[in-house]
Amino acid sequence: MALTLYYGSGSPYAWRAQLALEHKALPYELKVLSFTAGDTRKPEFVALNPRHQVPTLVDGDFVLYESNAIMEYLDEAYPGRGAPLFPGDAQSRAIVRRLVLEVDNYFSKATDPLLDQAFWKKPEERDAQKIAEGRKSVVDELVMFSKAMRGDYLAGPLSAADFAFYPLVAFLYRAQKMKLPDLDAAGMLTPELRAWKARVEALPFFEKTVPPHWKAS
Repeated sequence: MALTLYYGSGSPYAWRAQLALEHKALPYELKVLSFTAGDTRKPEFVALNPRHQVPTLVDGDFVLYESNAIMEYLDEAYPGRGAPLFPGDAQSRAIVRRLVLEVDNYFSKATDPLLDQAFWKKPEERDAQKIAEGRKSVVDELVMFSKAMRGDYLAGPLSAADFAFYPLVAFLYRAQKMKLPDLDAAGMLTPELRAWKARVEALPFFEKTVPPHWKAS
């Protein structure tokens, strides 16, 4: 077994894949690519992933990209390692998959306009109304996820759904710390989601996965 994860520091989707690897207790090599240096567009990486994006997983001669596909693959290829990413019976696993899709199809899209204002607009170019509207859309989605929780974690037991969701929630805190000090990311979460976030951050492997420059800034 020779697993290598190509990773970009700060990518919530790469973070998702690393959390999944840790949850499965799989040994892996982490290769950090620099976006600013154009590492994802260099020929040697494009040969692995023609879409030049992270995460990309290499397992021997097998190459796979797209974070959700990586999580499913790890669970199926290594069923005896660590804990399952899609635990339970067919219905329980279907709920995990549904939540992962909701994260990407609804929550991620709700955060895009807000993060665009935070990271892609100069301070003088930011639109206060768009920020307020974006914040409301994100809060509405967070309430939806809070109501859908089935226990301590999104689907009941810790699962791929939590690893899909957490990095995007953390990105709101990142946006507040770096760009939008009045965002009040903690206030956007329901009490249930704040408790859920604390539980994820208390996982024994969590600290190992936090992007290094997030710790420094």
